[in-house]
Amino acid sequence: MTNTVPPDLEVLGMTKRFGPLVALKDVNFRLRPGRFHALLGENGAGKSTLVKCIMGYYHPDEGKILLDQQQVAIRSPRDAQVLGIGMVYQQFTLIPNMTVLENLVISKAKLSPIINWREEENKLTQFMEKMPFKISLAARVSSLAAGEKQKVEILKQLFLQNRILILDEPTSVLTPQEADEVLGHLRAMTRAQQISVLIITHKLREVVTFADEVTVLRKGQFVGSGLVSDLTVSQMAEMMVGSEVTARPKERHTSSTKTPKLAIHDLRVHDDAGVEAVRGLQVTIHAGEIVGVAGVSGNGQRELVEVLAGQRQAIAGTILVRGMPFEPTREQIVRHKIYCLPEEPLLNTCVGNMSLAENLAFRNFDVEPHAVGGWLIKHHMIRRSAQSLIEQYNIKPPYPHLPIRSLSGGNVQRAVLARELSDGVEILIVANPCFGLDFLATEDIRLQIVAARNRGTAVLLVSEDLDEILELADRTVVMFNGQLVYETTSSGADLALIGRHMTGHAA
Repeated sequence: MTNTVPPDLEVLGMTKRFGPLVALKDVNFRLRPGRFHALLGENGAGKSTLVKCIMGYYHPDEGKILLDQQQVAIRSPRDAQVLGIGMVYQQFTLIPNMTVLENLVISKAKLSPIINWREEENKLTQFMEKMPFKISLAARVSSLAAGEKQKVEILKQLFLQNRILILDEPTSVLTPQEADEVLGHLRAMTRAQQISVLIITHKLREVVTFADEVTVLRKGQFVGSGLVSDLTVSQMAEMMVGSEVTARPKERHTSSTKTPKLAIHDLRVHDDAGVEAVRGLQVTIHAGEIVGVAGVSGNGQRELVEVLAGQRQAIAGTILVRGMPFEPTREQIVRHKIYCLPEEPLLNTCVGNMSLAENLAFRNFDVEPHAVGGWLIKHHMIRRSAQSLIEQYNIKPPYPHLPIRSLSGGNVQRAVLARELSDGVEILIVANPCFGLDFLATEDIRLQIVAARNRGTAVLLVSEDLDEILELADRTVVMFNGQLVYETTSSGADLALIGRHMTGHAA
């Protein structure tokens, strides 16, 4: 690393739109030289959009970027790299079948057609001697643990002589000890004025321990900033989630009975990497009740939903439906009328090239009146049923033969909701039901969920939108690190307290 001070980075009036969605609105931000700066906000607050505009992945509609008070044009990540700005992403960008040495060499912006590997190895050996992380250059990336891969990602940015490092949730794949080690070394480098760090994180413990300054975004707008030493955890959490709920709760019918419909006891689930993502989770949902699960993404919510939907196997625990053991097979899901409205339905519960009518019939295509004897399908009856659901749920365009992928996101979600609610649903699992939808589609789908609740359905609502949970749910629970760590009635919710539990800093 050179001895020059990192440049001063400033963003002025940045606005970014995706169609009608305003992801960033007139945001100002400054990363001072040699500072460790945390960027906070709920999922969807605009944090990733902001850093991708800085990196040149997105081109802002308005605003400008200054380096040392001089405006710069960053049209691509290559432009950012030339200016000394690098980013470590949530997903690894290393090539698994190559060694650490090979990954670092090929990351260079300019590469000779003929690589002198001995010379490159000598240079990298000298480079590694000056670095805080020690990783074998000969190690194949596929053999490294997740924490070692993350260290290589950071080493790559330092090897490229980037003076500004943007880290997007860098500790999500690290143990607490590894996280402290990595962030501690980076903080030491900022104190030595070797680099500046901008970290996106939801973990307020990391912010309090390592960051100098903090900036908070909410719903695409700047909320506040300041020195970490001048802010309390409660103040930071309140800036993230707000101090009041603006949405009015949907009209609901109060049931006088408290009949448990879904009970989950000591549920344990592995994620795709074999790490325990759900850790001894317990929750009971009653008839005519919506329980909202709040939390930052990546704390086991996806794995929980997948187990209940029959898409993932639990490793331990029991699920009871009306007091009886439940295994999420297709036969039991149909018998107990447990249905699911997932996030991104085209990826999860729809087949894009199949027609709207066929997708609407996924639950009952092999039973009367759609089939004879469980195998002879009556296509005209499937189309007739589809037309009825299209009219009832106002799905547009109203043509059963169209491929479902040709519909807008809101209408795909309406179609899935129509399918899942059309057969007297008893238990409804809902995951981020309005993600990416416009206001009218959002309002329509939320009303449908509350209407199901009012008919006696037990609803588990998993959402990264806290306003949505507090608007719809009767009870709110917070999920952190695979466990439910806090519970409150939605009507009496303390948002600052919820925010602290969501970020693992409730004490």
